[in-house]
Amino acid sequence: MNRIAIFFFYLMFSTGISFASGQVSPKEKAALVDLYNNTNGSEWNSSWDLTAPVNSWKGVKIEKGHVVGLTLFMNNLEGTLPESIGNLDHLSELNLAFNQITGVLPEDIVKLEELKIFRLEMNRIKGSIPTGVGNFEKLEVFSMFNNFLTGQIPESFGKLKNLKELNLSSNNIKGTIPKSLGNLSNLEALGLFENKLEGQIPAEIGNLAQLKELVLSNNQLGGEIPAEFGQLASLKILQLQNNRFNSFNALHAMDANQFLVFDTDDTTLSPKFNDIQIDRTRMADTKFEDENENE
Repeated sequence: MNRIAIFFFYLMFSTGISFASGQVSPKEKAALVDLYNNTNGSEWNSSWDLTAPVNSWKGVKIEKGHVVGLTLFMNNLEGTLPESIGNLDHLSELNLAFNQITGVLPEDIVKLEELKIFRLEMNRIKGSIPTGVGNFEKLEVFSMFNNFLTGQIPESFGKLKNLKELNLSSNNIKGTIPKSLGNLSNLEALGLFENKLEGQIPAEIGNLAQLKELVLSNNQLGGEIPAEFGQLASLKILQLQNNRFNSFNALHAMDANQFLVFDTDDTTLSPKFNDIQIDRTRMADTKFEDENENE
């Protein structure tokens, strides 16, 4: 065998053959095994056979020898996420929702810069959202409702220009709503229900022309509703009840016919909006809450 043939054989062996048989790089496989071990993999509803090819492991999607999808929704994961999850640097979808994951988010999770879908809702994760969340420049969905998150909403969320859904409802997040969220020109759903948010709603929220759902109920928000809410022509679901607003004047100027769900503490608005066919459109008190009810 001449040198060229030997080199070609070596190249094929080192970069392609193992991938073609359903394997991935040792680094990525090790990260998956760490996740399995950290979250009691032997007790998952659908467990993995660690001796079998990686592409046979339920919920793992592989393209061109890399893990691009990890979907273990409602699979009885119990434990913490390993720091090595940051080594899955080709991952575009991470869905570990409806499990029993505890601990804090690993620092290296912000290395997953290819992520488009990030779903960790209905777990028991505590601690703060990393400020490096702004690294997820391709992100379209960030959902962590119903955990035990604390700290504040990072300003860096405002860098995620592709974001369509941001749901942090039912946590223990404090502080104010960042003005930077007004930069999210593609945002369609913003759920911050049931936290400990305070201060005024930023006027910049009125810039979200694509916004269809805005759920801010059960916080400690105050002041006036921004007049800029009148610019939210796409808004269909608006829930503001159980806050500390001292003026609802801006809501009186909005078009009642645009809403499918409208909840506020201003009782003078109730007759105006109760003409809506609630039985047709209620959506089980918005999609942010109905998944909690099905827990």
